[in-house]
Amino acid sequence: MKAITEKLLLFYTLNIIAFAATAQTSTIPHLQKQGTATQLIVQGKPFLMLGGELHNSSTSDVAYMQPIWQKMKDKHLNTVIAGVSWELVEKEKGVFNFTLVDSMVQGARAQGLHLIIIWFASWKNGGSTYMPSWVKKDIDAYPRVKDSASKTLEILSAFSEATCKADAAAFKALMQHIRNVDEREQTVIMVQVENEVGILNSKRDYSDVANKAFNAPIPKALATYLSANKEKLAPALLNVWQANGFKTNGNWETIFGKGYYNSAADWKQLFYYTEELFMAYQYGTYIGKVAAAGKEAYAIPMFVNAWQKQPDTRYPGKYPSGGPLPQVLDMYRAAAPAIDMIVPDIYMPQFKWVCEQYHALGNPLLIPETRGGVLGAARAFYAFGAHDAMCFSPFGIDGDYMVDEELTKSYEVLHQLKDLLLKNQGKGTMAGILIDTAEQVQQLTLGGYNIEAKLQTWPVKSTVAGAIIINIAPDEFIVAGKGMEIFFTLATPDKLPLAAIDFADEGTFLNGKWVAGRRLNGDETNTSTFSGVGVKLPLPTYSIQRVKLYRYK
Repeated sequence: MKAITEKLLLFYTLNIIAFAATAQTSTIPHLQKQGTATQLIVQGKPFLMLGGELHNSSTSDVAYMQPIWQKMKDKHLNTVIAGVSWELVEKEKGVFNFTLVDSMVQGARAQGLHLIIIWFASWKNGGSTYMPSWVKKDIDAYPRVKDSASKTLEILSAFSEATCKADAAAFKALMQHIRNVDEREQTVIMVQVENEVGILNSKRDYSDVANKAFNAPIPKALATYLSANKEKLAPALLNVWQANGFKTNGNWETIFGKGYYNSAADWKQLFYYTEELFMAYQYGTYIGKVAAAGKEAYAIPMFVNAWQKQPDTRYPGKYPSGGPLPQVLDMYRAAAPAIDMIVPDIYMPQFKWVCEQYHALGNPLLIPETRGGVLGAARAFYAFGAHDAMCFSPFGIDGDYMVDEELTKSYEVLHQLKDLLLKNQGKGTMAGILIDTAEQVQQLTLGGYNIEAKLQTWPVKSTVAGAIIINIAPDEFIVAGKGMEIFFTLATPDKLPLAAIDFADEGTFLNGKWVAGRRLNGDETNTSTFSGVGVKLPLPTYSIQRVKLYRYK
């Protein structure tokens, strides 16, 4: 009887262990829809990433990073984006050393931080500098891009199967190691595969193998994708495909037309577009294979990021040709199903425009690189409020110049709001505001009210300001930010056509619960018929306010 009991106990114990292992596997970091938004789920709960990206070389030395992890925590970050270099984890072919990776995971975990890892491998900023020496020095086995004059560029060719296999094998080994050391704790929550890929100083790869592919019929898989997704294609792609008769059989110029350049045209026009589409499909195919290999080991979310087209870089080659920009997003979707998101790095003034371009195509917004300071702080409020952003992350967060008290203060407020933001993502109950000296007024409609935000001009002038507005109940809003005034009027006046403030309380969120502070009135609000009805988010400090309106006639 005792032997039977011990066997049963062993049986149940093993089953419990197996069940626990299965449950753990099913709850690794993953993406999940909420309304129109996509959220990252970590340890079974939605997670909003208040991030910062380290300088590229910071994690290449354990001692250098030791004091930085605490500094990241002190900035109110909850997520750090940090690089892992192919050349440092596989110095000898097939021999892997993950000491630096382990130090990253341990350093972040000790401060309660999460990690997004960047796989610096075949490409970084349109070049190839993170490949191991055994790849660098063997140009025959791992070929480079050729420009139109047959000059070799120090950029690994996306057409090389050998390079792709080597990159994928190293990435799979990395992901297996991360799973082994971190699946339970889930310090690592996402991975960026490569960095700002694309060809600089040439419209496309002109090597023999590339020329052959450009002049051959487009891949059948791409033709199938185009036909199956005709109603959902990016407008630019749909337009050129339609202009060429919606053909599905022919080479790249037959299907999409001949590329051209017009120096007098608007910078947003797409020049050498066929060449850009061609390279995007090749990069997508290569990166898709690398990502798929990594997901075989550990299938956490993976994304690619893009260097943006800008007014002074008007055509591919001036910006990385084939990088994952909005106009070629479908090439990545067709070629790289293992990639979960295509995201922008945004340093340019046209921040709102870039966010809208990516979000409008049904792509979740995650910003792994942008500016910090006053500008970055304002942009963070806008990105989370207007576009249900998963992550906002200024670059170089560990640099001496990034003392950045402004970003720290904004993250302190956003940390308080994170649960409310996650609750309202994808439900149409939230808006973001971003105004500056060039666009001093922003108008929107939310919760039955027309809302107008105006840049603060007195007693101190604001140069840039951001805010979030959340409709939490009928006639009731949470507003957070600084440097502006916000006015409310009824969008559809009825029997009670006028609106006024019932109360406006300043306060904080403590462990997700509202704690009221000052009751704001008089000069601290806009309540007169002269100024209008609304609230003030004055400089110099951030404010969270709960505003209740009422209607009258």
